[in-house]
Amino acid sequence: MSTETSAAPNVTSNGTLGAIGIGVRDLQRSADFYMRVLGMKQLQTFRLPYMDEIVLGLEGSRGSAIVLMHWTDGSERHYGSNGIKLVFYVPDPTAVAQRFRDEGLEVVREPAPVPGLGNAVVGFAKDPDGHLIELLQATNRAA
Repeated sequence: MSTETSAAPNVTSNGTLGAIGIGVRDLQRSADFYMRVLGMKQLQTFRLPYMDEIVLGLEGSRGSAIVLMHWTDGSERHYGSNGIKLVFYVPDPTAVAQRFRDEGLEVVREPAPVPGLGNAVVGFAKDPDGHLIELLQATNRAA
């Protein structure tokens, strides 16, 4: 099995990815969770005719953000457990996993060294809506 990746044929982009949006059942609960447990800051809020949003970011990040989205138009939504993973570089994955546990949330994989990643400590937990959160030990480059 090859580990090579194929590049897109001659495609260039001058853009950046500014945010990833995830649907949440309870907008305020999710915002509170991401701010208290993962240290994010509220950057903006939006009230649209069909959806409310809270944009969260990390201090010192280069424009990356999470947009928490809650539909208010009465349509049926299936929040969480949608096959996504949010990756957070944290100084101490074990301590952050404990914060998830303190919230009554599931720690899917206890933080432990992964030989294939240079023994970086990696763990997995789920947010209040069941979205998978990867807790990856920060290095000087990733912190």
